[in-house]
Amino acid sequence: MRLLVTGGAGFIGSNFIHYWLSAHPQDSMINLDKLTYAGNLASLEDIAANPNYRFVQGDIVDASLVDDLSGAVDIIVHFAAESHVDRSIADSADFIRTNVEGTRVLLEAARRHNLRFHHVSTDEVFGSLGPADPKFNENTPYDPRSPYSASKAASDHLVRAYFHTYGLPATISNCSNNYGPYQYPEKLIPLFVTNLIEGKPVPVYGQGANIRDWIHVDDHNRGLDLIIAKGRPGETYCLGGDSEKSNLEITRLILELMGQGEEKIEYVADRPGHDWRYAIDFSKAKAELGWEPQIGFAEGLARTVAWYQEHPGWWQSLKAKQK
Repeated sequence: MRLLVTGGAGFIGSNFIHYWLSAHPQDSMINLDKLTYAGNLASLEDIAANPNYRFVQGDIVDASLVDDLSGAVDIIVHFAAESHVDRSIADSADFIRTNVEGTRVLLEAARRHNLRFHHVSTDEVFGSLGPADPKFNENTPYDPRSPYSASKAASDHLVRAYFHTYGLPATISNCSNNYGPYQYPEKLIPLFVTNLIEGKPVPVYGQGANIRDWIHVDDHNRGLDLIIAKGRPGETYCLGGDSEKSNLEITRLILELMGQGEEKIEYVADRPGHDWRYAIDFSKAKAELGWEPQIGFAEGLARTVAWYQEHPGWWQSLKAKQK
């Protein structure tokens, strides 16, 4: 199989590339990435010389470039997105351009070249759950609450529209919060781990009561592999980690793993429109694809903390640019 992966220098995309080239060494892959602040080729140094791998720096809204690359592949696996909620609250323009228009450009190329298309989305499109609400599933109505999640919801709807209107063989996955290596240190887990390594406090929104379901990026990528191999065109598959934790629970687990005390917690003003809880029901993926998460949160978090401790050269330059 020949794959065009968008956003492959980002967190989930770079892990997917590592996963795919290991699991499917006979396949070839083009990685199209604009290399915005969150794209980092250092995440892919170890496979840069692989003859089955090619990197192209470019923008997914560049229709001519996307069309050229699409003519050489069998499937587009679409990760590329602006993804940080706080940045979308400050300025939504890049989120609409990349997440909505970029997805449309890719879908048009896939339609012209008769390609399979898989779109990687988020549970945030479903809005916010109360403490006793059932988990999100594939039939949960969309209710995005931030400019980021609204832009991802729009891209999901475009993918479905291209399936229904043009018969494009497309699938969608909505996943819960990913964690693992190569994650940009503005996100909760890598931010907290790297802050503690640097002797800094960890900023917890509000009282840290907001709840997220966490999935290790390796489990997520196994799920994507199965969707690509066995998923039914036009269908959505929810991938969750079965690991609901409050932000304060996560903080305390990180502090414990790193031998730090709660004096390192700095409670800060809550994010505007901060969704209360996300949780994913992955029973459809389990029944149809035989998928379920295999990496327990305690194990996955310990591995993640160790990775950031062992790879300061990867994240220190990124944090320096944030200042």
